[in-house]
This record gives sequence, structure tokens and C-alpha cells, in this order.
Amino acid sequence: MERRTFLQLASAAALTAVQPQLAHAQTTKIKIGYLHTLAVDGQIWLAESMGLWKKEGLEPEFIRFQTGLELFQAMSGGSIDVLSTGAVLSNFPARGQGKVFLINDIEFATAQLWVHPDMGINKISDLSGKKISTTTGTTAHVFLDNALRANGVDPKAVEMVNQRMPDAVTAFISKAVPAVALWVPFNIQVRNRVPTAKMLTDASAYYPKTAIVGGWAARNDYYDKNKDVLAKIVRVWAQANDAMIKNPDQAIDTLQKNYYKEVPLDDLKEQLRAQKMFTSAEWSKMYTDGTVTKWLQQVTDFFTDFAKIPNAMPASQYFDPKVYLDVVKS
Repeated sequence: MERRTFLQLASAAALTAVQPQLAHAQTTKIKIGYLHTLAVDGQIWLAESMGLWKKEGLEPEFIRFQTGLELFQAMSGGSIDVLSTGAVLSNFPARGQGKVFLINDIEFATAQLWVHPDMGINKISDLSGKKISTTTGTTAHVFLDNALRANGVDPKAVEMVNQRMPDAVTAFISKAVPAVALWVPFNIQVRNRVPTAKMLTDASAYYPKTAIVGGWAARNDYYDKNKDVLAKIVRVWAQANDAMIKNPDQAIDTLQKNYYKEVPLDDLKEQLRAQKMFTSAEWSKMYTDGTVTKWLQQVTDFFTDFAKIPNAMPASQYFDPKVYLDVVKS
């Protein structure tokens, strides 16, 4: 064997041997906070089942939270890098806490208003002067405010009982309150444990005027220094999102068997119908024409009024469509 050929083969063998080590060394660890509801984490787990996180060289640590408020508190404290949540996406970034870079879907009918007819509540107007449990500052609260106003009830005329959603639902089930504004899948507990309870309305009744979008935000310093990682998240998400839209039955079956074992298949399918999804290409158009910014802003306007946010940052400043568009258009 000629010396040159031998050296070439030896070099190739050495490169092959070191490639797995290089691939491992280049894996990026990232802490991702999320809520365990299909509209928030569906694409996350479908991507996991498809091996997409690993394919992009990401090693995510997924950390579950009960509310979006807790998510943003954790991110502000530095314990997570990015998060996926619901309507709270339009809250804390408006305060300068986090940058929005990716939208999951529209919470089309994921928020619901449940009541006890045997406690005298049969229509929304009956809620005036009554207690309603919910988690303020969340998707459920934004929806409740819209529902009350649309039916001629001043939100100030009801007694809002602010609780973590599991506690709010427990209070309703025990009849400590006559009504609860919740988000799926908490409706399953209500339906199973209180057969006499009635759902008066859901968020779909107020779409598109009051569209509520959920999605992803990054910690400010992480956003500034890790655009490449955020682009990888977008790439992972886009593939999983489009796969879910193309083959919804297959996607839901996979999610139910591996990530939502506690939720019956029919209920999970109901959750899928409760969210409004778009392909990555369709989202691209809505990022570009300002539709997404408009939807974010209208919920920010609610939070600005409700929480009295001083000098609230507009969605046009806390939402960066460029990360997404650079990936999807490439």
C-alpha cells in the first residue's frame, strides 16, 4: 500500500471514530418549562416521539408547571431557559420579562365556563354577584372576561376567586363556588365527578375578535445569546406541528399511548378539536402580515388594564417573528 493511501485511510478511520464523540460534545442542553395540556405541549412530545430534538443536537430537560404564571416566575429566576404556555404569553413579556419567538396555536375552545345549575346558575347573566373560581392572569381569566362582557355582565360585578387551577376545580367540584373558568383537560375531572355540572360556553364563541394565542418565550439574556438554539427549537416544532396536522389520528394515538396515558383517547381528540392549528407555512404568512402581533396585542391590552402594567411594552416589541421566518422560509 502506498504511503499516501495508507495515511488517507488512517485519517478517515480516525475521523469516523471521533465523530460520535464530536456529535455528543456538540449537543446543546436546554431547560424547557411547559404546561401539560395538548395546546401547549402537543408538538413538544410528538417531536420527542419522532426523535427530532436529538436530530437537531438538542438535549432538552422538560420541567412541568401548573400555570403560566409559575412558568414565567421560574424563567425570570433563571431556572428555565425557554417556556411554552397559553395566554400568559401576552402578559410578562409586556413587562419586559421574556421575548416571544414562536406561536403554538389559537386556544380556540380550550377555555370553558362550568356552572352548577342546582346552585341557581343556568345562564351567564346569573353570575352577577356570584363567586367564580379561576386562575387570574391566564387563558381562563381572559376568556371569562370576554364571556362576561359579551353577555352584559361587568366583570367587576362578580367575585373572582383566584386559585391555582387544580384548586379552583376542586373548589367547584365541592360546591364551594357555583362556577369555574378552566382550561382543558381540567374539564374531564368536572365532567366525571359532577355529572350535573353544565358547560355554559367556551372560548370559540368569541373567536376571532378575542383570539387567544399560546406559544414560546425565551429568557431575555438567553434570547440575546442563543438565537441559533431558538432556531433549532423552531425547526423541531415546525416538523412536529405539520406532522400533527397531516396525520392527526396517528399523532393523537402516539401522544395518548406515551405522554397522555391518564387521558382517554376520545378526550384527547376533543382537546385537539378545541385548539385551532395552522401549518408552519400558514403561520409564516400570519407572522409576516401582522396577524400574530395583533392577536398578542389584544390580550396584552387586557392584561394592561387588569393588572395595571405601567409602561407596557407593545407586542410589536416583545414578539420577534424573525427567528421563525428565517427558519421556515429557508
